[in-house]
Amino acid sequence: MNDESEGSVFFRLLKQGYQKVFFENWPIWLGGLLIGIMSVITFAWARPWGVAGGLRNWGDWFFSLIGVYQHPPISPLVSTNSILTLGLIWGAFGSALMAKQFAIRMAPPLELIKGVVGGTLMGIGAAMAGGCNVGGFYSALSALSLGGAAMMAGLFVGAYLGLRYIYWELEHLPTGSSGGGRSAKSEGAFNWLNIEPYIGAAVFLFAIICASLYARQSLTKIGGLLLCGIAFGVIIQRCRFCFVRGFRDPFMTGEGEVPRGIAISLMISILGFAALKWTGLRGEQVYVTQTFWFGSLAGGIVFGFGMLLAGGCGSGSVWRAGEGQVKLIIAVVCFCLSTSLFKTLINASEGFKALIGKAVFMPYYLTYKWTLVILFLILCAYYLLATWNEETDKFTVEM
Repeated sequence: MNDESEGSVFFRLLKQGYQKVFFENWPIWLGGLLIGIMSVITFAWARPWGVAGGLRNWGDWFFSLIGVYQHPPISPLVSTNSILTLGLIWGAFGSALMAKQFAIRMAPPLELIKGVVGGTLMGIGAAMAGGCNVGGFYSALSALSLGGAAMMAGLFVGAYLGLRYIYWELEHLPTGSSGGGRSAKSEGAFNWLNIEPYIGAAVFLFAIICASLYARQSLTKIGGLLLCGIAFGVIIQRCRFCFVRGFRDPFMTGEGEVPRGIAISLMISILGFAALKWTGLRGEQVYVTQTFWFGSLAGGIVFGFGMLLAGGCGSGSVWRAGEGQVKLIIAVVCFCLSTSLFKTLINASEGFKALIGKAVFMPYYLTYKWTLVILFLILCAYYLLATWNEETDKFTVEM
């Protein structure tokens, strides 16, 4: 084989690999597997994965900037909460560009209103539960916090109530749920799709440069978290992984693909967190939310209802905002503002803080062994019930 043919084979294989990664959606189970692994890596590197904390930091920064808050928060450029959330939207934006899926997508007026209301409710629920579907549920349960289990129950209730509303809306406001698409291109107009992959490559290159700049400023931990957040954004965007489907689909379509992905992901994350805490490499109380039981349960219900209105969970709204979906951009902005204000309200009242709840680290009461056994039984039941419901539609709610 001559040099020219070897070169053509190499570029053909490179092109095929690129198409496999960015032009074909990844399986949900693979997304769950990778999210679980990245969750453990992020915790081992610095801290657990979260989204709502970063959004709250942005809201705190905004209110401080306009004079509502007197004490400025940690800069979003060095806050670990902020950097992880920034990385998530950064990774989703770059991945959408590489896949030629980025576009400003407008939505009908009713959907924009739902973005406002849904984002606001998610912010309130996250403030009560100590985090969104990631921090209050996924990472909290991984950290062996009983608050995570309580929020899981609340998310199911909220998703069910939200779905009942969506059905009511479809029946009484049939034109309100139509989605927006790419705007029509006039004949002869420049096609941005052709250069989106190049812009996406530049976005990822800039991320590497920023991470190296953090390292040069002795902020290696922050730079590493930025790359972890970007990895989450790429994985979730390529898998179309949204936690809202894990709580909505069993009632709406009966599909069990995402619930199974969440169960697999959590099993991996729980094992990794437990190993890090049991060996003393990370503190046992890290990310054990002080929200059991009222804050987690009630916050989960409010958040679950809000995410059905918004059409995305905390992480799902962020990565879809990175794709250019205007409704979700609005939801994220409202999330930032409402979670900042409501968290400030909670902290201002000792009675309210006491009502929200306390931290419950399950191994203190059950030992590590029995905590893992119980959590794995819950997740196995979630996995099996989702699969059974997929075949029987037992839990599917009719309009």
